[in-house]
Amino acid sequence: MAGNLSEVTDATFQAEVIESDQPVLVDFWAPWCRPCKALEPILGELEERVPVAKVNIDEHPAIAGRYDVLSIPTVMLFAQGERLGTLVGLRPRAHVERWLDEVLPAAELEIDA
Repeated sequence: MAGNLSEVTDATFQAEVIESDQPVLVDFWAPWCRPCKALEPILGELEERVPVAKVNIDEHPAIAGRYDVLSIPTVMLFAQGERLGTLVGLRPRAHVERWLDEVLPAAELEIDA
């Protein structure tokens, strides 16, 4: 994994994503997935706005199964233990940013509640 995006595992997903006191963007990926590798720099740049956690679906299939990840890359936004949005497939940065602009306010409302 390149950059400083944090890798979460079966053992750390609960604490780092579900119990986080801030929204977390979760990237479901695999090392053999070229679109996943192309999405990584985009997510790295978005880390200024929201923390990004990566789940390697080959190493942690239970997490991917729990959230019905059928295609990769899949990106989900979590806040207060709830999945607030899902984006499937490689998209241009502008598309990912627009999606994040739509779902992030809902995450912030969840945290303030």
